Amino acid sequence: MKKTIKYLLALEFLILTTTLLSFTLFINIQIAALSSFLVIAGSSYAYKKMIKAQIELENIDEKRDFLDEVEDPYELYDETPINEAPVEELDLKAIVQEEKKRIKILNLKDIKKGSRASVSLFRLAPYLFLILGFIALKNNELLDIKIYLPALFIGIMAGYFISRDLNVKIKS
Repeated sequence: MKKTIKYLLALEFLILTTTLLSFTLFINIQIAALSSFLVIAGSSYAYKKMIKAQIELENIDEKRDFLDEVEDPYELYDETPINEAPVEELDLKAIVQEEKKRIKILNLKDIKKGSRASVSLFRLAPYLFLILGFIALKNNELLDIKIYLPALFIGIMAGYFISRDLNVKIKS
């Protein structure tokens, strides 16, 4: 958290120097860089918090390799032995019921588990700031899109450095 504040203060100091050039330049860079920084940093904190909670609960699923999931999403080429019994001896109803159990049905528990980080206040508040800041600039006729869009990149880069530091701490 201390590193985040240091990055934010350094970013703010650099942005404040633009007031010497023009207020429009300053306010566009301020809103764009700060909002994109908060979006990236908020998302990183939300995911870090979610991962820590899953680790503490020891709720870690062993999954197949990503390339295996892309190449064979339905496990058609799985090397597990297939029942080689003659067709007359197979219980087709039992096989169908077993396959139905393997189908993943979307339920409330899975939705809650998957949406935990996406509805976090760490993510929603920065997006609200981004939207309201853009609308405020537009309504007050201060929005200069040639300044605003590149300034988003400044905040993204600062947020990237924060996220990179968070990932290092999670791994250790």
